Amino acid sequence: MMRFAGRVVIITGASSGLGPVMARMMAAEGARLVLAARRFERVEEVAQGIGGEVVAVRADVTSEDDVAAMVEAAMQRWGQVDVMMNNAAVPGVDKFIWEQTVDNFIDTYKVDCMAAMLCSREVLNRSMMARRSGSIVNFSSSAGWDGMVRKGHYSAAKGALRILTKTIAREVGEYGIRCNCVVPGAIATDLMLNYMQRIAAEQGVSAAEVEAGIVAPLPLKTFSTPEDVARLALFLASDEARTITGQSVNVDAGLVMS
Repeated sequence: MMRFAGRVVIITGASSGLGPVMARMMAAEGARLVLAARRFERVEEVAQGIGGEVVAVRADVTSEDDVAAMVEAAMQRWGQVDVMMNNAAVPGVDKFIWEQTVDNFIDTYKVDCMAAMLCSREVLNRSMMARRSGSIVNFSSSAGWDGMVRKGHYSAAKGALRILTKTIAREVGEYGIRCNCVVPGAIATDLMLNYMQRIAAEQGVSAAEVEAGIVAPLPLKTFSTPEDVARLALFLASDEARTITGQSVNVDAGLVMS
């Protein structure tokens, strides 16, 4: 299957976790890639590991100048952008609401929601609207549905991202452009492993006990893998989903059934 043959795809947050997995899967289906992250050395390693038509760029997606330069890299190389994968995210610092700080709340919001607006705005203006074609995929979290204790900053940002997705979809649909949102639950990544170890240390229990508590409410009793999430994201980005827009689709072993 070559769903992305000749398509130009930008992936943010491409230095670790889900980003490199999506990059490899999309490259295998013919995509031309711009991979962006703040850690240039890491994202360059990912690009070199893929080879072929891949460009690595350093970008802070909360910076208008960096986002413009990221999209310019695609335009200079290939003259278009077909898919924007707004994958960059940060967890922020866990705090109860009575401990919350303005900096923690706003800094998390900037990366986890505002950045998707900046990246979407840039690709729409530089390529998608003129060509009347394109797909934008945002990445939320199950925390953005019901909230998560000590993660008011993160939950609020990820919930706002789902509403932003709907708004973009309504505004750009007449131009033949789609916008959808992938909503993962717990994903088996280093970030999740580090989180479980930290919570275990705070509570004086084992990481296995923390994992058991996370898995307990899941009907399928398992974490999603990055590949599970990537397969959904690639489907939504592709023409196979040509009449799907404005949707937030869960991939969370059944945690949220909306």
